[in-house]
Amino acid sequence: MHSISSNLNVMIKASEKASKILIRDFGEIEKLQVSKKGVADFVTNADLKVEKIIIDELKKARPDFSLISEENGVKKNKNTNNTWIIDPIDGTVNFLHGVPHFAISIALKSNNEIVSGLIYDPIKDEMFFAEKNNGAFLNNQKIRVSKKNVIENCLFSIGESLNKKPDFLYRKSGCAALDLAYVSAGRYDGYFQKNLNLWDIAAGIVLLNEAGGVMNELNLDNLNHIEIIASNPNINAKFREKLLNF
Repeated sequence: MHSISSNLNVMIKASEKASKILIRDFGEIEKLQVSKKGVADFVTNADLKVEKIIIDELKKARPDFSLISEENGVKKNKNTNNTWIIDPIDGTVNFLHGVPHFAISIALKSNNEIVSGLIYDPIKDEMFFAEKNNGAFLNNQKIRVSKKNVIENCLFSIGESLNKKPDFLYRKSGCAALDLAYVSAGRYDGYFQKNLNLWDIAAGIVLLNEAGGVMNELNLDNLNHIEIIASNPNINAKFREKLLNF
């Protein structure tokens, strides 16, 4: 078992407890009450229940830490140097349609830097996690970004509707957290999306960094309208160049 910090241990236990509700509700998807929140942005009973469990568990362990969550927004506490960043279900639309590709995402921002993060896919039982200067892991196996250096041999995840068909292979998965986790694990070679929220990608930032990937510079005080260009370092310049045409 890889040695982890007490903070990451708290995050793992919170996600595992919350995932039981998520798995149960996913199995009864047609019974969920759904209210529309935006054009393609839904909030479900599952979202709210999962978020409450995670927040309750984190507060129990670290009562003075601040919080940023998708449904509850920003909650400043006594300790403003340490902030939990929570997305109870990233990939809500997939969840609602019975597509088993969504994740719980929890990160810890400390002194304006993401120092710990986990992305848990409860259906596949895959837990991606990382801590600053301590590597990135999938279920306790160390992970690294891919080593590919020929863009024609790469597979990318693109969260955008592109103006024209690109001359590289890509997928659109509907789950930003897992997109970054998959780049970190070498499943995808890169990822691009605009208009993201911090809770979508916070855990993925430290995962990618610790897995040897590179991404554009981000302002962590900015909660919305974030653009991500992430990849393995060998094809980053070429990937950016390609994106200019689309």
